[in-house]
Amino acid sequence: MSQTARFQSFEDQSHREGAARIAALRAAMVQRGFAGFVVPRADEHQSEYVPPNAERLAWLTGFTGSAGTAVVLADKAALVVDGRYTLQAEEQVDTGVVTPVPLAETSVEAWIEANLPAGGVLAYDPWLHTPDGLSRLERAAKGAGGRVEATPLNLVDLVWIDRPAAPRAPVVPHPENLAGEAASAKLARVRDALAKARLDALVVSDPHNLAWAFNLRGGDVAHTPIALGYAVIPREGVARLFLEPEKVTDEAARALNGLAERDEPGALPAALDALGTAKARVRVDAATGAVALGRRITAAGGTLDVGPDPITAMKAVKNAAEIDGARAAHRRDGAAVTRFLAWLAREAPGGGVSEIDAAVTLEAFRAETNALREIAFPTISGSGPNGAIVHYRVTRGTDRRVQPGELFLIDSGAQYGDGTTDITRTVAVGTPSAEMRDRFTRVLKGHIAIATAVFPRGTTGAQIDAFARRPLWEAGLDFDHGTGHGVGAFLSVHEGPQRIAKTGTAALQPGMIVSNEPGYYKTRAFGIRIENLVLVEERAMAGAERPMLGFETLTLAPFDLALVVPDLLTPDETAWLDAYHARVRETLADLVDPETREWLIAATRSLAAFA
Repeated sequence: MSQTARFQSFEDQSHREGAARIAALRAAMVQRGFAGFVVPRADEHQSEYVPPNAERLAWLTGFTGSAGTAVVLADKAALVVDGRYTLQAEEQVDTGVVTPVPLAETSVEAWIEANLPAGGVLAYDPWLHTPDGLSRLERAAKGAGGRVEATPLNLVDLVWIDRPAAPRAPVVPHPENLAGEAASAKLARVRDALAKARLDALVVSDPHNLAWAFNLRGGDVAHTPIALGYAVIPREGVARLFLEPEKVTDEAARALNGLAERDEPGALPAALDALGTAKARVRVDAATGAVALGRRITAAGGTLDVGPDPITAMKAVKNAAEIDGARAAHRRDGAAVTRFLAWLAREAPGGGVSEIDAAVTLEAFRAETNALREIAFPTISGSGPNGAIVHYRVTRGTDRRVQPGELFLIDSGAQYGDGTTDITRTVAVGTPSAEMRDRFTRVLKGHIAIATAVFPRGTTGAQIDAFARRPLWEAGLDFDHGTGHGVGAFLSVHEGPQRIAKTGTAALQPGMIVSNEPGYYKTRAFGIRIENLVLVEERAMAGAERPMLGFETLTLAPFDLALVVPDLLTPDETAWLDAYHARVRETLADLVDPETREWLIAATRSLAAFA
């Protein structure tokens, strides 16, 4: 995709046509006797990034965020979104037709229970909901005096006349020197996990897990190198992959020879039937396994076991080759981001840089590494009030120039063959206000608290999330997103089960990569976020009575010292900041051009020298 094509306003067209599209959906509902229809932002694999033919929510409502659910009834419709997307939803949808509803105020289920008419049938697509999600819909409909019913065809697809075709990107092998482990060894580990859990087979519904287990990469969705498909891994016997035959390159076919049998996706139902007929006990992933998969197995006589796909936990812990790749990717990426920050410092004060200019220029610097495969997610390039929209996505309709006296927030990442990056920097253009500096410094203090945290093995992300929030809480402030998410190895930039958040229940383990990204957002004024990726590592401590862990910071790029209030930092925090900047300078100085090097040396001098 060209750099300019990324900013075409697909959502603008959806906004203009939203009323007609909702009306068409309602006509399809009435024709089939349904009182409502649920439209989640999901594909058949519950992926974060979905192919164009699965962007049903965006097509119907104009909302392009990565999470949200619409419920369309005969006389009203709601779009429920979390705190990241409250402002975005209000700006993108036709609020005369669809009402944006903050998740913090009302859940999808609560809205259904309050609005579904008594006796009404709420329709849903069984390929777009997990068993747990369906249970919540059932309870909500029952509470309203109605019920739910699966549709054999998605109702949005029936009215989406120009719906794109399913993707057919090539599937290629991921080199073992980068993967760090042969696919055969990975599959043996999966089979061991199945044996321990007394399971006969695993249905792999998450394309990221499929890519990791079989050392494959694809291009069926934007930003993440995955191939859409399924696999069945038996405890005994040969695995079966269900991929469109035309997607599998000769190189990939050779890599899979003897490792797995290959079938087209249309053969999956029969394979599920066979598992059921054999009375097999089959694990279907609770997070990504569609209701339709489990129903097929149980209908044929099998036993459904809904739980975590064991591959997810295996994939989260990076091996030595993946860690080396991550470090190399971050050095490369840090040089590109530093070139961008130096360019921004030269160009932005004159008012000639737009949000799109910034995003395109940063991508160009990454492309000049000759290693960039794709950006890891749509770049969040927000100036002034747009920076306050947590997951803002600039379009030609919303693009604005960076103005002196404003803050500029840019959150971006890259996919390289050896690693995935994600970094956010907030910079002042011109002279920042005292409020901006105070808020930035509090966010920085929270960032440093996570970066320097030492904790016992078994600690979860939820247990350290408050470290990042305390400096903000002390001023009566907070932010509405998690402090950190897991990151893959040339896979998804958002990877579980690890996360640093109030809901982060998975224990952090050595080898996991997570982001460290506290923030602060003043609605319609400015946004601040500071993000580095960190690697969980063992931490030796004199006198420690139990195994301890800490973080190695992977991301390398300067923070804007003009936004730091030195008196708000403790001596230890100042020492960390100075040491980090010294490491950035020493690592990147020889990787950038002379003009950027001069800027880098000034940008990373000690805080005392800067002040």
